[in-house]
Amino acid sequence: MSNSELLNLAHLRAFKLVADTGSATRAAAELFRAQSAVTRSVQELEAALGEPLFERKPSGMLPTPTGRAVLKRCDRIFAELGELTIWSVAQQTRRRTLVEGALPAYLLNTRRLQIFVALARHRHMPTAASAFGISQPAVSSAIRVLESGSGLRLFDRSPRGIVLTPEGETFLLHVRRALNELRHVPDDIAALHGNIQGAVTVGALPLGRTLILPNAIARLIEWHPGVRVATDESAYETLVASLRAGDVDFILGALRSDEPGSGLHNERLMTEEMAVLARRDHPLAQSRGLSIEDLRYAQWILPRSQAPARRLFESQFRRVNLKPPLPTVETADLAVIRGLLLHTDMLAALSAQQLHYECESGQLVMLDVPLHNMQRNIGLMVRAEGAPSPAARALIAAIRLAVEDLSASAGVSLAHGGGRQSA
Repeated sequence: MSNSELLNLAHLRAFKLVADTGSATRAAAELFRAQSAVTRSVQELEAALGEPLFERKPSGMLPTPTGRAVLKRCDRIFAELGELTIWSVAQQTRRRTLVEGALPAYLLNTRRLQIFVALARHRHMPTAASAFGISQPAVSSAIRVLESGSGLRLFDRSPRGIVLTPEGETFLLHVRRALNELRHVPDDIAALHGNIQGAVTVGALPLGRTLILPNAIARLIEWHPGVRVATDESAYETLVASLRAGDVDFILGALRSDEPGSGLHNERLMTEEMAVLARRDHPLAQSRGLSIEDLRYAQWILPRSQAPARRLFESQFRRVNLKPPLPTVETADLAVIRGLLLHTDMLAALSAQQLHYECESGQLVMLDVPLHNMQRNIGLMVRAEGAPSPAARALIAAIRLAVEDLSASAGVSLAHGGGRQSA
């Protein structure tokens, strides 16, 4: 189901109330709608999903197994929109009366929320209109409804185009989360019938890209040919923002230190040692018993200054009272690192796993120099309150198996005893 085919939020709201109350009549009373309108909403939702959601019995309307699966995802969708409603009211100078549990109608139009997300992404009215095959005035009208309903200014015009206000940024985060939960509904239903489908997006940090992720994706596609996988190789900070919004399902790679209250969880899968890599005919390649002092004047390829691997590297020099060398090249791009190592006398301190195939073929070698406390934990980062899609859960299972294989073949250190920790 593509973004343009997402389910109707108003229909889902009616379905949830019928499920919660056990009666279309009671749901209609809560929604201030006619019972026939609520019944029609449920019927249209069942038609869109191709499955019955209720068993109609004299005692009331009981959700079917499919209905219960949809209800679980609905709970997350409407909790997100409920938080947005409360937050929006709190921002207003003249606070409106908020009925507990109520959701305003302006948030229950799926297409309107999609248009808002598109405009926030493109920052250009004609492009957002073109994405939905509608006119620019229709886009403007959708945004006016959201701004009027929320009592907030969501966009400003600037030389860079149409940009979100600070309030708009927070509004967008909640909307993206809700829509990303919404897109999982058909996949949840398919999983009930043993069919894992849909798309999964992985935030792929360097330490997971070379061996773990390709192995896991190959397993996943063999198990479930209908799944589509996308990888996002953005910087860590960008990936975390996408993870919080639900655009990225999880992140795989080197774990960062715990950040209490971040709303994220780490699962440590293995520990990898860092090494100093060079080309096989590097002047130091055959040297034995090198010290870190012997490398102080080398030309280095290093990650960005705020990256954990950079801090670990610099600590090697500080522990012997030497000033850490400045990088000749600062990059985390493996293609750039590979090319420079193979064709220059530069050195790089990173996991040999990242350039496994070059080391295996003998093109690159690890210098004989001791490094202290240069271990990196590799694992998964997920949203603490998230509910991964069936496809994401299947890929995570494949990643765990890939790590077990890697540990068995290379002798790396696996995490033990359930390595979940707050991130």
